[in-house]
Amino acid sequence: MQIDQVATQQEGPEAQESSFLFVRLVDWLSSLVGLVAIGCLLVMTAIICYEIISRYFFGTPTYWVTEISTYLFMALTFFAVAAAHKAGAHIRVELLIDLVPEWIAHHLRVNAAWVGLFTIAFVAWQMVIFNYWDYVYDTRDWGLLSTKQWIVQLPLSVGLTALSLSILSEAYKLQPVAAPWRRWLVPVIVATAVAGLWMIGPDTARINGTTLDWGSVIIAAAVAASILAWSGWKTLLMVTALLAILGVGFYLAKPFPFLYVVFFLAGAILLLLVLGVRIAFALAAVGLFGLYFLLPQPQLSLLAERSWNSINTFTLTAVPMFVFMGSILLRSGIAGAMFDALTRLFGRARGGLAYSSVGASTVFAAVSGSSLATAATMGTVACPEMVKRGYSARLTYGVVAAGATLGILIPPSIAMIIYGNTVGAPITVLFIAGIIPGLTLMLAFMAGAFIWSRVQPSATPAGQPVSWREKLFGLAGFLPFAVIIFAVLGSLYGGIATPTEAGAIGALFALILSGVQRKLSIRMIYDATFETVKITAFLMLIVVGAAILSWVFDYLNLPRFMVNAIEAANLDPWVVALSIAILYIILGMFIEPISMMLMTLPVTFPILTAMGFDPIWIGIALVMVIEVGLITPPVGIILFVLRGVSGDTALKEIVYGVMPFVVIILAFLVFIYLFPGYVAWLPERWG
Repeated sequence: MQIDQVATQQEGPEAQESSFLFVRLVDWLSSLVGLVAIGCLLVMTAIICYEIISRYFFGTPTYWVTEISTYLFMALTFFAVAAAHKAGAHIRVELLIDLVPEWIAHHLRVNAAWVGLFTIAFVAWQMVIFNYWDYVYDTRDWGLLSTKQWIVQLPLSVGLTALSLSILSEAYKLQPVAAPWRRWLVPVIVATAVAGLWMIGPDTARINGTTLDWGSVIIAAAVAASILAWSGWKTLLMVTALLAILGVGFYLAKPFPFLYVVFFLAGAILLLLVLGVRIAFALAAVGLFGLYFLLPQPQLSLLAERSWNSINTFTLTAVPMFVFMGSILLRSGIAGAMFDALTRLFGRARGGLAYSSVGASTVFAAVSGSSLATAATMGTVACPEMVKRGYSARLTYGVVAAGATLGILIPPSIAMIIYGNTVGAPITVLFIAGIIPGLTLMLAFMAGAFIWSRVQPSATPAGQPVSWREKLFGLAGFLPFAVIIFAVLGSLYGGIATPTEAGAIGALFALILSGVQRKLSIRMIYDATFETVKITAFLMLIVVGAAILSWVFDYLNLPRFMVNAIEAANLDPWVVALSIAILYIILGMFIEPISMMLMTLPVTFPILTAMGFDPIWIGIALVMVIEVGLITPPVGIILFVLRGVSGDTALKEIVYGVMPFVVIILAFLVFIYLFPGYVAWLPERWG
């Protein structure tokens, strides 16, 4: 070991990384599948726009676009996960890593990489088996195309396998080894493990007298041998100890009372997150152990089934479309010009950029329908400018995170679409009902930034005076964005496009306007598309991890147990509403919002409506509670989006900055509970 370390120091980590053929091949594979993901994105955008034009202008709707677009969306997601990992897009909680000395932080990153490999290797293995059986049985989709499922599942198998190799490449880069025989030992181990899995076949081969199967043993042994070869016995002991603690804990938790199991699950998630395991891998790892130890018999096939079904929906194609639109707007300068116009408008006021950020987030939310897209765009446009001009990192990322939550409240809203489809509430009425609460929260966030600037003047520099002439000329920069807003909302409310399709319209108009302004280039399109598939990949991988975990929660009847406890207490309506809100906030800390909504609504919605709450009011209140979950640690997705685009800003700074705005949202929730007519006022007059 000492000899290897000396050799490593002499050769240099960068040289070893670049000279190792296996790592170069893995990086090449990651880049290749990333390019395929970019192609899927461009084709998906084109055919959705074709469907809209064909249906609206020629009266000839297609029967294949929705289905093909969904398959392309899944393909771009899983083809991109390896490229996203290579680019460092799969984010982690860095609270502990930022606090400890660098040598400890380095060991945490190495350990986290091996835990991620252990988890994703299981998911990839089960996905290949899932893919194989659909090929054997010639399983067909229920859609009009009657597509062979194994064909459209192939990108999942390839993408997850590439991700496993990319994580392996990361482990080597974090801790290169000098001895050639040790370098090549791991590829040999991987090849041997693949051959072993091939030999045992797709059937579950149980070890007599145990619930273990030979496939799991082969994967665990291969990961352990790889750790020993590349990272040494100390790392092997640490990773093995962590996984053993989880395994034994889950095994012992099974016969214990329900609440003990729930707290253990929550503790396991927190442990992995604190130790630096990436968020998607942590959720999937806890789900993996739950499927293995909490069920009567291990059900590892659910790893593949949840990976497939969690994002197999046309509704989610809106996410890459809106992110693509935002990325084009950012690189073309259109989003920057809009932000600059608002900056001039608030130029003289102290904290003017904070108000501009909230206003820009509101405008972008009205276009995108996605808090994640809003966070990714404004985090790239507004945050660097605010920090450069002297705003504190906490205020900067706090106000942008808060503004991003408006993306699922101000119409169009993906969350409202899912809610309306699930409970049967009219989506257009939900959209209208979200306008006034959304604008009110915008003003409340601005007020919060104003108070912050007065209480802590050092957080905001003094404003710069701007003449009315400059303000008027500056507003010209808002015109291209106004065209995008008109295209998206006009196509939506004019009946030209569905809320999911409107994102493609926005992306198309963004490309057209970029061309008109002579900002369009091959390089810009590549950068925008790669950014889009990278963001989509890490977001959807979190959705997959959350879906695996949520199945375990669902099997344990966690949501129904908590709601039944509320019902049994025979409480007043306000107590029930408060309890359910707390339930959603707690679940929102650990479970992806859409999965949480789908998992709990069949239980919580009937309770609330039986107590007299209006379905439209429930939808708006639920979206606001989800907003809290989006920006509440430890698993607030917007926090991780901003951390992913922030560069060197520590996650704890973003968390500290967002907490005052969490209080504002909670206070507004209390307000609309006391005055429900505030939500109903505009829909009643619109109708």
